[in-house]
Amino acid sequence: MFRSASAPEFENQARATRRLAFIVPLVLLLIGGLLYASFGSVRHSLLVMLNVPFALVGGIAALWLRGLNLSLSASVGFIALFGVAVLNGVVLIACMNQLRAAGWSLRDAVREGAVIRLRPVLMTALVASVGFMPMALSTSAGAEVQRPLATVVIGGLISATVLTLLVLPTVYAWVEERPEIERGDSPAAP
Repeated sequence: MFRSASAPEFENQARATRRLAFIVPLVLLLIGGLLYASFGSVRHSLLVMLNVPFALVGGIAALWLRGLNLSLSASVGFIALFGVAVLNGVVLIACMNQLRAAGWSLRDAVREGAVIRLRPVLMTALVASVGFMPMALSTSAGAEVQRPLATVVIGGLISATVLTLLVLPTVYAWVEERPEIERGDSPAAP
Protein backbone atom coordinates (compact mmCIF):
# COMPACT_ATOMS: atom_id res chain seq x y z
CA MET A 1 0.00 0.00 0.00
CA PHE A 2 1.25 3.43 -0.95
CA ARG A 3 1.25 5.97 1.88
CA SER A 4 1.61 9.69 1.32
CA ALA A 5 4.71 11.23 2.83
CA SER A 6 3.17 14.69 2.88
CA ALA A 7 1.30 14.28 6.20
CA PRO A 8 4.43 13.62 8.30
CA GLU A 9 6.31 16.33 6.41
CA PHE A 10 3.51 18.78 7.10
CA GLU A 11 3.51 17.88 10.79
CA ASN A 12 7.29 18.33 10.96
CA GLN A 13 7.01 21.69 9.20
CA ALA A 14 4.26 22.84 11.58
CA ARG A 15 6.26 21.73 14.64
CA ALA A 16 9.40 23.48 13.39
CA THR A 17 7.43 26.65 12.61
CA ARG A 18 6.04 26.70 16.17
CA ARG A 19 9.58 26.35 17.54
CA LEU A 20 10.81 29.18 15.32
CA ALA A 21 7.92 31.38 16.44
CA PHE A 22 9.34 31.01 19.94
CA ILE A 23 13.05 31.04 19.08
CA VAL A 24 13.19 34.12 16.81
CA PRO A 25 11.75 36.58 19.38
CA LEU A 26 13.93 34.97 22.04
CA VAL A 27 17.04 35.43 19.87
CA LEU A 28 16.13 39.07 19.22
CA LEU A 29 15.63 39.68 22.96
CA LEU A 30 18.94 37.98 23.71
CA ILE A 31 20.69 40.13 21.10
CA GLY A 32 19.07 43.25 22.59
CA GLY A 33 20.25 42.27 26.06
CA LEU A 34 23.79 41.64 24.88
CA LEU A 35 23.80 44.97 23.04
CA TYR A 36 22.66 46.76 26.18
CA ALA A 37 25.38 45.02 28.17
CA SER A 38 27.91 46.06 25.53
CA PHE A 39 26.88 49.70 25.10
CA GLY A 40 25.22 50.40 28.46
CA SER A 41 22.64 52.42 26.55
CA VAL A 42 19.15 51.54 25.36
CA ARG A 43 19.46 54.24 22.69
CA HIS A 44 22.57 52.70 21.11
CA SER A 45 21.18 49.18 21.45
CA LEU A 46 18.05 50.22 19.56
CA LEU A 47 20.17 51.92 16.91
CA VAL A 48 22.02 48.67 16.28
CA MET A 49 18.73 46.72 16.28
CA LEU A 50 17.60 49.05 13.48
CA ASN A 51 19.70 46.83 11.22
CA VAL A 52 17.27 43.94 11.71
CA PRO A 53 14.45 45.49 9.63
CA PHE A 54 17.06 46.61 7.07
CA ALA A 55 18.10 42.98 6.71
CA LEU A 56 14.53 41.70 6.75
CA VAL A 57 13.57 43.86 3.77
CA GLY A 58 16.42 42.54 1.64
CA GLY A 59 15.83 38.91 2.61
CA ILE A 60 12.14 39.05 1.75
CA ALA A 61 12.81 40.94 -1.48
CA ALA A 62 15.41 38.36 -2.52
CA LEU A 63 12.97 35.51 -1.90
CA TRP A 64 10.33 37.31 -3.95
CA LEU A 65 12.72 38.08 -6.82
CA ARG A 66 13.80 34.45 -7.05
CA GLY A 67 10.23 33.16 -6.74
CA LEU A 68 10.95 31.24 -3.52
CA ASN A 69 8.58 30.77 -0.61
CA LEU A 70 9.25 31.61 3.02
CA SER A 71 10.21 28.16 4.27
CA LEU A 72 11.77 26.76 7.39
CA SER A 73 15.26 27.01 5.91
CA ALA A 74 14.61 30.63 4.89
CA SER A 75 13.56 31.37 8.48
CA VAL A 76 16.81 29.88 9.74
CA GLY A 77 18.60 32.06 7.19
CA PHE A 78 16.97 35.12 8.75
CA ILE A 79 18.45 34.21 12.15
CA ALA A 80 21.95 34.00 10.64
CA LEU A 81 21.32 37.19 8.70
CA PHE A 82 20.24 39.10 11.81
CA GLY A 83 23.48 38.13 13.53
CA VAL A 84 25.68 39.49 10.74
CA ALA A 85 23.56 42.64 10.35
CA VAL A 86 23.76 43.36 14.08
CA LEU A 87 27.51 42.76 14.03
CA ASN A 88 27.93 45.39 11.32
CA GLY A 89 25.85 47.83 13.34
CA VAL A 90 27.94 47.20 16.45
CA VAL A 91 31.16 47.82 14.51
CA LEU A 92 29.86 51.15 13.20
CA ILE A 93 28.22 52.47 16.39
CA ALA A 94 31.16 51.42 18.58
CA CYS A 95 33.58 53.31 16.34
CA MET A 96 31.45 56.46 16.43
CA ASN A 97 31.14 56.21 20.21
CA GLN A 98 34.93 55.85 20.54
CA LEU A 99 35.50 58.93 18.41
CA ARG A 100 32.98 60.89 20.47
CA ALA A 101 34.68 59.78 23.69
CA ALA A 102 38.00 60.97 22.25
CA GLY A 103 36.53 64.46 21.89
CA TRP A 104 35.44 64.53 18.26
CA SER A 105 32.38 66.59 17.38
CA LEU A 106 29.23 64.66 16.58
CA ARG A 107 29.30 65.45 12.88
CA ASP A 108 33.01 64.63 12.51
CA ALA A 109 32.66 61.40 14.53
CA VAL A 110 29.78 60.25 12.35
CA ARG A 111 31.57 61.05 9.10
CA GLU A 112 34.93 59.62 10.14
CA GLY A 113 33.36 56.56 11.82
CA ALA A 114 31.50 55.71 8.63
CA VAL A 115 34.69 56.07 6.59
CA ILE A 116 36.85 54.10 9.04
CA ARG A 117 34.38 51.21 9.27
CA LEU A 118 33.43 51.11 5.59
CA ARG A 119 35.88 48.33 4.72
CA PRO A 120 35.20 46.09 7.75
CA VAL A 121 31.43 46.31 7.19
CA LEU A 122 31.78 45.63 3.46
CA MET A 123 34.21 42.76 4.04
CA THR A 124 31.91 41.08 6.58
CA ALA A 125 28.96 41.27 4.21
CA LEU A 126 31.00 40.26 1.17
CA VAL A 127 32.59 37.22 2.83
CA ALA A 128 29.22 35.95 4.06
CA SER A 129 27.54 36.61 0.69
CA VAL A 130 30.28 34.90 -1.32
CA GLY A 131 30.27 31.99 1.11
CA PHE A 132 26.54 31.44 0.56
CA MET A 133 26.69 31.88 -3.23
CA PRO A 134 27.25 28.16 -4.04
CA MET A 135 24.21 27.27 -1.94
CA ALA A 136 22.08 29.94 -3.63
CA LEU A 137 23.01 28.66 -7.10
CA SER A 138 22.89 24.95 -6.28
CA THR A 139 20.73 22.61 -8.36
CA SER A 140 21.85 19.35 -6.77
CA ALA A 141 19.98 17.17 -4.30
CA GLY A 142 18.94 19.21 -1.28
CA ALA A 143 19.02 22.49 -3.19
CA GLU A 144 15.38 23.16 -2.33
CA VAL A 145 16.50 23.51 1.29
CA GLN A 146 19.77 25.37 0.62
CA ARG A 147 18.52 27.94 -1.89
CA PRO A 148 16.01 29.79 0.36
CA LEU A 149 18.49 29.99 3.24
CA ALA A 150 21.30 31.34 1.07
CA THR A 151 18.98 33.69 -0.82
CA VAL A 152 17.75 35.26 2.41
CA VAL A 153 21.27 35.79 3.71
CA ILE A 154 22.64 37.26 0.47
CA GLY A 155 19.66 39.53 -0.22
CA GLY A 156 19.44 40.63 3.38
CA LEU A 157 23.13 41.41 3.59
CA ILE A 158 22.96 43.57 0.49
CA SER A 159 20.14 45.72 1.86
CA ALA A 160 21.45 45.71 5.43
CA THR A 161 24.94 46.75 4.35
CA VAL A 162 23.77 49.59 2.14
CA LEU A 163 21.32 50.86 4.73
CA THR A 164 23.83 50.41 7.56
CA LEU A 165 26.38 52.56 5.77
CA LEU A 166 23.90 55.22 4.61
CA VAL A 167 21.00 55.36 7.05
CA LEU A 168 22.55 54.29 10.37
CA PRO A 169 25.08 57.17 10.54
CA THR A 170 22.31 59.67 9.77
CA VAL A 171 20.01 58.24 12.42
CA TYR A 172 22.93 58.10 14.89
CA ALA A 173 23.63 61.81 14.31
CA TRP A 174 19.97 62.68 14.72
CA VAL A 175 19.55 60.60 17.91
CA GLU A 176 22.77 61.90 19.46
CA GLU A 177 22.03 65.51 18.54
CA ARG A 178 18.78 65.55 20.52
CA PRO A 179 20.40 65.03 23.97
CA GLU A 180 22.95 67.77 23.14
CA ILE A 181 20.16 70.21 22.39
CA GLU A 182 18.29 69.23 25.57
CA ARG A 183 21.45 69.78 27.64
CA GLY A 184 21.90 73.18 26.03
CA ASP A 185 24.97 72.24 24.00
CA SER A 186 25.01 73.70 20.54
CA PRO A 187 24.83 71.13 17.74
CA ALA A 188 27.73 70.90 15.35
CA ALA A 189 27.77 73.49 12.61
CA PRO A 190 26.92 72.25 9.10
